[in-house]
Amino acid sequence: MKIKLYLDEDVPLAFAQALINRGVNAVTTQQVRNDGKSDEEQLAYATKEGRAIFTHNKGDFAILHNEYLRNGKEHAGIILSDQLPVGILLKRFMKLWFSLNDIDTRSRLEFLSNWR
Repeated sequence: MKIKLYLDEDVPLAFAQALINRGVNAVTTQQVRNDGKSDEEQLAYATKEGRAIFTHNKGDFAILHNEYLRNGKEHAGIILSDQLPVGILLKRFMKLWFSLNDIDTRSRLEFLSNWR
């Protein structure tokens, strides 16, 4: 099954809309009224909903990923990216989206910079 995505609140809403326009099942923290929640709460929500989280908060989410692994917990995936223009984010993410599925991303830390 295709990756379902949960966009952290630091990700541009224009990127979310561009993904949705291309058929990606994506929701934002704002849409589900999770803005202002901690990183731990964001990842827990994404995990519960079976959604990979997309964020620019690389340091904190890399730490959370390692904590999950250390504690034997799974998440639906964490996709990390630098803050880039929406067009570049979209191009890279779509390469990832057409190459991986939800099982491939389970408990995986993925850097969007690898999808140029």
